[in-house]
Amino acid sequence: MKILNLYVTKSFLATFLMAIGVLTFGMAGAQLIRIFDSLAQGIPGSVALEMLIYSLPHALCFTLPWASLVAIMLVFGRLSADSEITAMRACGVSILQIVAPLIVTTIIFTAICLQLQLNTGPRTMEKARKLGMEVVVNHPLALFTPGMPVNMEDFMPGTSLYFASKDAEDNIYYVQLYRVVDQNIHEDITAARGRIEVDKEHKMMQIVLFDAQITTRSGDRNHDVFMKEFKMEWDYGKQFNASRIAMREKFLPLKDLLARIVVLKREGQDTTKHEVELSTRVCLALAPIAFLLLGLPLAIQTNRRETSVGLFLSVLLAGVYFANVLLAEALRKSAALYPQYLIWLVPFLYQAFGIYYIAKIARK
Repeated sequence: MKILNLYVTKSFLATFLMAIGVLTFGMAGAQLIRIFDSLAQGIPGSVALEMLIYSLPHALCFTLPWASLVAIMLVFGRLSADSEITAMRACGVSILQIVAPLIVTTIIFTAICLQLQLNTGPRTMEKARKLGMEVVVNHPLALFTPGMPVNMEDFMPGTSLYFASKDAEDNIYYVQLYRVVDQNIHEDITAARGRIEVDKEHKMMQIVLFDAQITTRSGDRNHDVFMKEFKMEWDYGKQFNASRIAMREKFLPLKDLLARIVVLKREGQDTTKHEVELSTRVCLALAPIAFLLLGLPLAIQTNRRETSVGLFLSVLLAGVYFANVLLAEALRKSAALYPQYLIWLVPFLYQAFGIYYIAKIARK
């Protein structure tokens, strides 16, 4: 029996490690692109690496249960297709004895996910946010990416900046600076060339445009002005150095989140979004159990060796589960719909159907 359990466990863990590596790399891909862009902007490699490390716990909250589902679908689909499960049961080994090591492994995965979701993940996300703010303060030019509009709403309300390219000396080319007032372009400034000058000591930035064409719109009338040199100062340090009165709920560890819910309820305020945040974390942490209970009988009954079939089913099951979480997140402001309870519908169905089908297979 020990040899059999070791065989199943080794097959599961080998597939799980490959799956979690691929999935984590895929989820961290967007962060890697941003890090490479940051390195190109002159941000130190150590800071970029630290940002990547801080993003990993949040990614693992999704990839760990998903990888366990992929491993279950692939391993037990192959065992069933090769009639190995039939042979085991013919020798008097029950289905529960076959999956006993995986039950223990899944409980361990669930405990890890709970720690990531309730404490480690929120803390590292908050550290990543603060590190991002420090990067902007110390390397403000990292904000400006050629070909991408830069929203300066926090510093200059209604103001955006766009430029097509820039060089190593912080010269920018084909620049458009515009302010929006009441959904109309109030001032549109264009220039073929400009320059970004930074005073890091005083946290000030100056945007200088050369040969600028300024179009001011007032009602239905436009007024055009040409300026040899147009300057605009930006106090970029003021916003990022400002202290926050309250931290957003997604950055709060479990103890602080529960404390805020209690305080808000005492004050008679709505706590729906905080309860949704708590339910979301617990729901995602319990995903390994839900995936095991439903994925196991589905893999056995599917009875296919093809990797593509197992991957398709795992993507489908995980997609429905995570889509339910995203739906609850989207409804967090709709207290009348009780999204903090609605989120538990899919996990309940997964576990209920999983237990039913496992019992059905065990009776055969």
